[in-house]
Order: sequence, then structure tokens, then C-alpha cells
Amino acid sequence: MSAEPATDLGTNTAAGTVPGRWAVDPASIGPGDVLVLRALGLGDALTAVAPLRGVRRMLPGRRTVLAAPAGVGAWLAGLGVVDGVLPVPGLVPLPPVPGGHVAVNLHGRGPLSHDLLLASRPERLVGFAAPEAGHDGPPWRPDEHEVHRWCRLVAEAGGPCGPEDLRLRDHRPAPEDAPVVIHPGAASGARRWPADRWRQVAADLASDGHRIVVTGSPAEAGLAAAVVAGIDAAENRCGTLDLDGLTCTVGAAAVVLSADTGVAHVATALTVRSVVLFGPTPPALWGPAVDPDLHTVLWHGDPTAQAWGDPHADRLDERLAAVTPAEVLTAARSQLGASRT
Repeated sequence: MSAEPATDLGTNTAAGTVPGRWAVDPASIGPGDVLVLRALGLGDALTAVAPLRGVRRMLPGRRTVLAAPAGVGAWLAGLGVVDGVLPVPGLVPLPPVPGGHVAVNLHGRGPLSHDLLLASRPERLVGFAAPEAGHDGPPWRPDEHEVHRWCRLVAEAGGPCGPEDLRLRDHRPAPEDAPVVIHPGAASGARRWPADRWRQVAADLASDGHRIVVTGSPAEAGLAAAVVAGIDAAENRCGTLDLDGLTCTVGAAAVVLSADTGVAHVATALTVRSVVLFGPTPPALWGPAVDPDLHTVLWHGDPTAQAWGDPHADRLDERLAAVTPAEVLTAARSQLGASRT
């Protein structure tokens, strides 16, 4: 992942309109407020839950406003992670605000994201060191896990937090009839495991007696249809779920199978067992950061390499291509065997 991406590695949500309950008037943002920038999509938003909780500890009693895409921001506000949303589609100029607030950059290392926040005239900016923006702060570490990186930033600013703050609920045993959720899509071809392999996994798990639920965006309808084709026990919910519906679907699963994308982070946050297939990005940087017994990661990369693949490339990454259906089935069956506890 680059330091200044404008979109999520998984599900991307446009700025859109925030429901009135969570929408914040820019003219009301000033002293007593904290304005946090994380103008990214679902997976990135969920990795920021832990540092956002640290921000609340850093400045208790202050209103926390998240500058983020409307859908994701309102969803986090509904969960109580933040108090309100300033909708932005990415790294674009923020609406004029009175100033005097505390600004927190959870988006990138700057200078662009720093400059956008500095233009809002905060009394204080919390962010990584960016000499180009004239800001001094902790150093950026490119080999650091995404969750640990932002928790380190906020903790050094006075807001203790850690990976355990990612959880949106405690783990609970799965009911007997809980389905296997398969999310076969990803935003780029590099992280999109072939549909015929997902179908093989779905068919074999259905033969074991499990219900299968396939999720995805409307644009992934063809992919989802290929995965469920001819499998009577498979239900295709692709394109039918908003974020609340996706949360309910993942939360009710016995296990979630996906590539390295937003849904994997939903499973981590909801403490639902998962199997996550990694390709161009090492799990040491973006894998589940908490509850390792609940999450199996499959990756055929070299952790000592100086560089890996491009997570935004169009072609299937060779490390992801090396993951076999047999591996996924073994991992899924292992997690299913433990899912009642």
C-alpha cells in the first residue's frame, strides 16, 4: 500500500451523502473538536478503529469528526467509533472550517495529507514527520503493520491503543446452521483468486453439508455467479448488501473466506473465524493483527524479500496464484471444526 492512496484496497465507497444524524456542518468544527483524516474505504477504515479509539483517550470529551467517504464514515459513527462525519471522496481540499481544532492525520505520511489538514488551521496537528510540510513527528516505518503504525502515532501523542481495540464485539461460538461466507472479489486483479478455484472450494464445503453465502459488489455479479453455479447449497447475495447488511452477514458466519480485502477486516473486527489469501502484500503488513487463533493466513511469499508485488496491478500475483484449493479447504475445515467454541 502506498503512503497516500485515495481508495481502499478492498471495497471503495464514494463521498455521497451522510445521514443527517451523523453529518457535521464544517462551520461548526473548531476548538473542542478533533478532525481525523482517513479518506479511504472499508478495509482501511477498519484498521483505523484502534487508533481512533486512542484518539478518544488522548482527548476525552471532545467531539471526534472523521473526514472520510460518507458510507464508511456514517457506518463507523453508527458503531460509536466516531461522533460525526465530514464526507470527502479522497485526498481533496476540505471544506472551510473555523479552525482551532486538533487535526489527526491517519491517512498517510504527507506531505499532501498534512497540507490538507494544515489548511484547516488546527491548533495542533498529530501526524508523522514530513519535512516537506514543515511538520515534525514520529518517523514513518515502511515495514510496519498498518494497525501498529497508526497506534504508535496516536500512542506517542498521548492516546494509548493497541490491536485489541480493533474488536467491535467479543468472539462468540457459531450456531449449528451458520454459513460459510465466501467473498471472491477484490479491487484489483492482483488480489483476485481465480473464480474456478473459489467454486471448487464452495462445492467441496457444500458437499460437507455447509451452507454457502457469496458476497460482493454489484460489479462482481459475474464473478459471484460463477462461484455459485450448480451448487444448490450456495446463496448469491452479491450486490444486495449495504455495509450494515454485510456486517450482519459476516457476523453470522461460521467462517469467512476471502482475499486480502475489506471483508477480511470486517471478520477481524467482528471476531469471526476467517481464512485470508494473500498475494502481493505480506500478511505481516496487512494481516489480522489480533486473535491469531481465529484467523488463518495463506501466503507463498518470501518475508525477507526487499519488495513484493503491486497490490493495484491488473494481473494475478504469482504468490496468490500459488495458493491451492486444497490449502484453502484444509484451513477452512480446521476453522469450521473449531467454530462451535
